[in-house]
Amino acid sequence: MFDKREHWEGVYQRHKLNEVSWYEPIPETSLSIINKFKLPKDAAIIDIGGGDSLLADYLLLLGYSNITVLDISERAIERAKARLGWLAQKVTWVVSDVLHYTPEQKYALWHDRATFHFFTGADERQQYLNRAHSCLQPDAYMVLSTFSTNGPQKCSGLTVQQYSETSLSTLLNQYFEKIRCITRAHVTPMQVIQDFIYCSFRNRALNI
Repeated sequence: MFDKREHWEGVYQRHKLNEVSWYEPIPETSLSIINKFKLPKDAAIIDIGGGDSLLADYLLLLGYSNITVLDISERAIERAKARLGWLAQKVTWVVSDVLHYTPEQKYALWHDRATFHFFTGADERQQYLNRAHSCLQPDAYMVLSTFSTNGPQKCSGLTVQQYSETSLSTLLNQYFEKIRCITRAHVTPMQVIQDFIYCSFRNRALNI
């Protein structure tokens, strides 16, 4: 039986920060989208599958003070904490499968770059959307980034689900209203171009 946690612990054991395909020295696209929301600096923000990415670092630099990073890999979280040093205490770190996560607060922003596309089954996708909707404040924002229909079909040895603006917006329409979608070409540390789609949404004030 496939063990997701074991798989990702192995990925982070074998590869350094700048050796994983999703590495970004500066998460420019995510930061640009988040900036447009003009959130208060104490807004509750969660980065899903944040691992040891640098988004939390830059959000701290911008003055945000209520940041949560969730990842299924404890090794990834520990690497991020070590990198940030004393600043790590300013972030809430959660080692969990997002499908099983129950937060102590509702979030104003849910950010996910390259986690959602690993949920290839309809049941898992629905669990994810139920969880995101229930974890967000009414009218909160979601930033969801996945491989586009021109992107890879696999990542880290796993099959992924590709999305277009239409397919992603249609899937999320149950709970989320689309704001905007853009595509970006990501250049991996191995100089491979991967096509991503970034979509921003607003959470509908519904009960599930």
